[in-house]
Amino acid sequence: MPHFIVEYSGNLHDRLDFQPLFKSLHEYVVSTGAFPIGGVRSRAIRCNDFRVADGRDDFAFLNLNLKIGHGRDMALKKEVAARVFEILCDWMTPITDNSYCQLSFEMTELDPVLKFNKNNIHPLFVKD
Repeated sequence: MPHFIVEYSGNLHDRLDFQPLFKSLHEYVVSTGAFPIGGVRSRAIRCNDFRVADGRDDFAFLNLNLKIGHGRDMALKKEVAARVFEILCDWMTPITDNSYCQLSFEMTELDPVLKFNKNNIHPLFVKD
């Protein structure tokens, strides 16, 4: 953890380069000291079947969901959420300044009893 999951309308596909966004997000969350680099991952999911507002072809959307593990205090979560949304908004400026786009973000804290994972990447980043 954390996981960044972007869902976006297909009409944005040719206008977006996700790698700079993912790099900024990864660097930021790791810099907080609260998230180990070995668990950070990002992905973008293009939605070809979508409708925004009244269905105009040039209306678009992008939603970022940040999933985090349980146990971080509210002050940290609020700080991280605000900064992540700021990073997202800055990255989306060329789109939002020149076209119609609904931009949203949410942070989800996963229940530790109902979350399962196996990660053999973490040990690569453990310092002896």
